[in-house]
Parts: sequence; structure tokens; C-alpha cells
Amino acid sequence: MTKEVNKNSNGNKNTSNEKEKEVNNMLSSIEPTIDTKLTTSQQIDPFSTILSNGEEKRDMQDLSPLKDKFIARDDPRHEQHVNRTLAVIPCFDEEETVGSVVLKTRQYVDEVLVIDDGSSDQTTKIAREAGATVLSHKMNLGKSAGIKTGFQYALDNDFEYVITLDGDGQHNADEIPNVLGNLLNGKNGEKIDISIGMRHGEDTEMPRWRRVGKRVLDYTTSFGNDGFLTDSQSGFRAFNKKAMSGITPRLKGRGFSTESEQLMIASSLGLNIANTHISCKYKSIGNSGVTSTKTPTSHGFGVLGYVLWLVAERRPLLFIGVPGFALVVFSAFWAILTFQWYNQTGVFPISYALITGVLLMVGAISLLMGLLLNTIPHVVRRTLDEKEAEERARNNRP
Repeated sequence: MTKEVNKNSNGNKNTSNEKEKEVNNMLSSIEPTIDTKLTTSQQIDPFSTILSNGEEKRDMQDLSPLKDKFIARDDPRHEQHVNRTLAVIPCFDEEETVGSVVLKTRQYVDEVLVIDDGSSDQTTKIAREAGATVLSHKMNLGKSAGIKTGFQYALDNDFEYVITLDGDGQHNADEIPNVLGNLLNGKNGEKIDISIGMRHGEDTEMPRWRRVGKRVLDYTTSFGNDGFLTDSQSGFRAFNKKAMSGITPRLKGRGFSTESEQLMIASSLGLNIANTHISCKYKSIGNSGVTSTKTPTSHGFGVLGYVLWLVAERRPLLFIGVPGFALVVFSAFWAILTFQWYNQTGVFPISYALITGVLLMVGAISLLMGLLLNTIPHVVRRTLDEKEAEERARNNRP
């Protein structure tokens, strides 16, 4: 009986030793095989290679806990795995292009999230078949709402970085490592919170009329973000978690003004922004080659109007007070003309007097509004800071 037990135990030991040796041999044979022609995101993952050696290939998402056990925490590959990246692609009726965009994007990120903003075509179905996670709005809420939904998903699922790009195929997914590189590596010795793909040069197929409109919006937006000039309308961007956490609860717009709004919010939060050159397609996309669901005129004036409102909200003294002061000065000029006409002819010019009165009234109201809107936020902020200081002092008392 004792011999039988020993025999069984020896057999179990031999079996376990053989398994242990097999696992050790397999792990010791793992060497990071890197093709010098590939980018970092395209490097071969030894763990993925082992898992795909068998006839059955399992989804890597199901194996992520197992992968963490194989990769040591001090190994750079572990850090890349933990700091996950999400691609957010807002779409509205993009069935012709969304599939190829998702397939290309999946090569560079951990997950692709498509926000279907009330599409009436097969956008959702095609995106899912291409391997994307899809969140759908019941109705069209606008691009800003789609970006906000994507950011909230990223924060809820603990993604470290988010890449946003359009679903119409105008952005080249192969440039994701370039845009994301500013966040991973920093720029000029500074940590970067937002990286913007800047469209310029010969490899950007942007029509001339779009270039002019974009430039107007770029300069207008710069008034609201401390003079930083960038491609304010580019949707190809990268954000870290800090930027997402600050921007998400402050996004108010619903349309295409979201890019300008993001920049203004980032400036108010003191986030660091960097530019990266990208290419852009405008020709031969889909059936019509049109990259916007709105006409250029309605799109441009709609965005410009909202951007001006945002800038005025942030700098009321500059955009409301200064024009008001100019109107007051102009009304004084018309008052002088009125009295000169009266002295020369003896006839009081009622039309001149009405113009003077209207200019003076509108100018005085604008100047007063600018001063009040500029002062009130400072007073409120100072009051809140004083209350916080009092609470801290009260809590620190023994």
C-alpha cells in the first residue's frame, strides 16, 4: 500500500515537473522580436505569438488578466498594457467609411469606440462587424455630445489616453503614433496633456475656401485660449486622463464647435497643448467626397457664432466692454456734428440726434455689461477661495 502511494506521488511529481519544465522552456524562449521597419505600435508581442500558435485563437481582451501574470510589473510592456488607449470615433451616417477606419485604427489602440449619433444607415452594424464597441444616441445630438460620451466612457473604464478622429476617412489612422507621441514622450521637456493634429502643407487636400474659413476660426479661437494658435477645427487629437477629467464636465456645445470649446477649456485649466503635423483627405471620400454633413456656409457661420459667444463669455471686457466704449466715443462724435449743424443753420437735426442717442445708449449698456461680466466671476471666485480657506483653517484647528 505504501509503495503504491509512493509510486502515485512520484508519478504526480514527475508530471508536475514535466509541466513546469515545459512552461519554463516556453517562457525562456520568449524574446522580443522587433522588426526595425515597424513602428512601436506594430512590434510583435511574444505573448500574442504564443497564444496564436495553436489552432484556436482567442480574443486578447479575454486574456488580459493572464497576460498581466506573464509580464512583470517593471517590464515596459506591462506599462504599455496598463496605460490603455481608446480611440473615439463620432459618426453620423458613415456606413461607407467607418468599417475601414475602425480596422486601421484597431492596429494602434486597445479599443475602438464608435459613437453613433442617431444614424439612419448601417453605421452601427458595420462598426461592430469591424470590431468596434458602439454606443448609440437615440437622436442626432451633435459632435460635441458624441465626444463627451466617448470621454465619459474612457473615464468610466479607466483609459489613460484617448485618440479622437473622424469616421469619414479624412484622417489617416497610421498617424496615430505621431499624435499620441506628444503625450507619451512630452515636448521640449514639458509634459503634454493634449496633442493636436495640425493640417497644413501640400499633403493636406483642403480646398482654398476651407483654408480661409479655418484660419478665421483659428484666430478667433486664439482670443479665448491665451493667444495659442493651432488648428482649432482639427478633430484628430489625443488627450490624457487629466485633460479628459477637466474637459468632460465643462463641455456645453452640441455641434462642430467642440474643437474650439475644448481649447478654451484647456486654456482655462492650464493644460499643456502641442501640435503635430498630419495629412488630411478631402477628395474621393465616400460617394460624394464630402467630409461634412452641413454646407460650408452653415457650418462656418454656425461654428464662428458659437466661438464668438464662448470668447465673449470668457473675455467679456474685450468683446463687449471695448466695443461699447468705442460706441460711446462714436456717439460723442455724432453729438459734435449735431451741435455744429444747429449752430450753422439754426435747425436742430433730429436724425443726427437720434443716431447720437442710440449709439450712446447701446455703447453705455455694452460697456456696463462688459465691466460687470468681467468683475462678477472674479468676485465669486475670490469669495469661494475665502470660504475654502476658512474651512481648511477650521478643520486644522485642534
